[in-house]
Amino acid sequence: MSISDSLWQANQDLAIACLRNPFVQGIADGSLAKPKFAYYVGQDAFFLTAFARAYSIAAAKTSDLNGFEVFHQLATGVLEELKLHHQYALAWGVNLTQVEPGMATQRYTDFLLTTAWSQEIGMTAVAMAPCMRLYQFLGQALATNGIPEHPYSDWIRTYSSPAFAQLTTQLETLIEQYATPMPTAYSNYRYAMLCERDFFQAAWAGTEVQE
Repeated sequence: MSISDSLWQANQDLAIACLRNPFVQGIADGSLAKPKFAYYVGQDAFFLTAFARAYSIAAAKTSDLNGFEVFHQLATGVLEELKLHHQYALAWGVNLTQVEPGMATQRYTDFLLTTAWSQEIGMTAVAMAPCMRLYQFLGQALATNGIPEHPYSDWIRTYSSPAFAQLTTQLETLIEQYATPMPTAYSNYRYAMLCERDFFQAAWAGTEVQE
């Protein structure tokens, strides 16, 4: 089993918890209240900006051209994803320039950027992989019986697409190239998955996870 698959399999409980979260289920059937999605759009745009920066930091730390190119390609993919969020923001009346990160968002972005600056690039890839693999899993799960037409169809369409799956594969290839299956890799991956769970719960609450 690859390192990426081993890390993912070790966190199936959190993947299922995210899938069953009422926020994700509200996206699935289109019943999610618009203010909750609007809050999510702003928070996720803030998160994705940090995500792109973490990719760029990792790219700057690579010593080989292939790794440098792949990290930059992944950063470009995030910037494309941000364009979708800008479209959402216009449609949902969210001013992305005035978004303040919630506690769950700040905790997650601080973790990613601290990892990118302080650890080897393999650990950066490990810390970033849960977001990609989880969203691919959620998108494909919600699209299993086809994509219904409702306000959140584009969300499902984006994350169930072959293009997004390709980005996930690219990132996981970097894990295989640069990371080793040490305890730190498992703890970093687990922490990122916990951040994902809390991020969805904060979006469902519309503000914050209750500590």
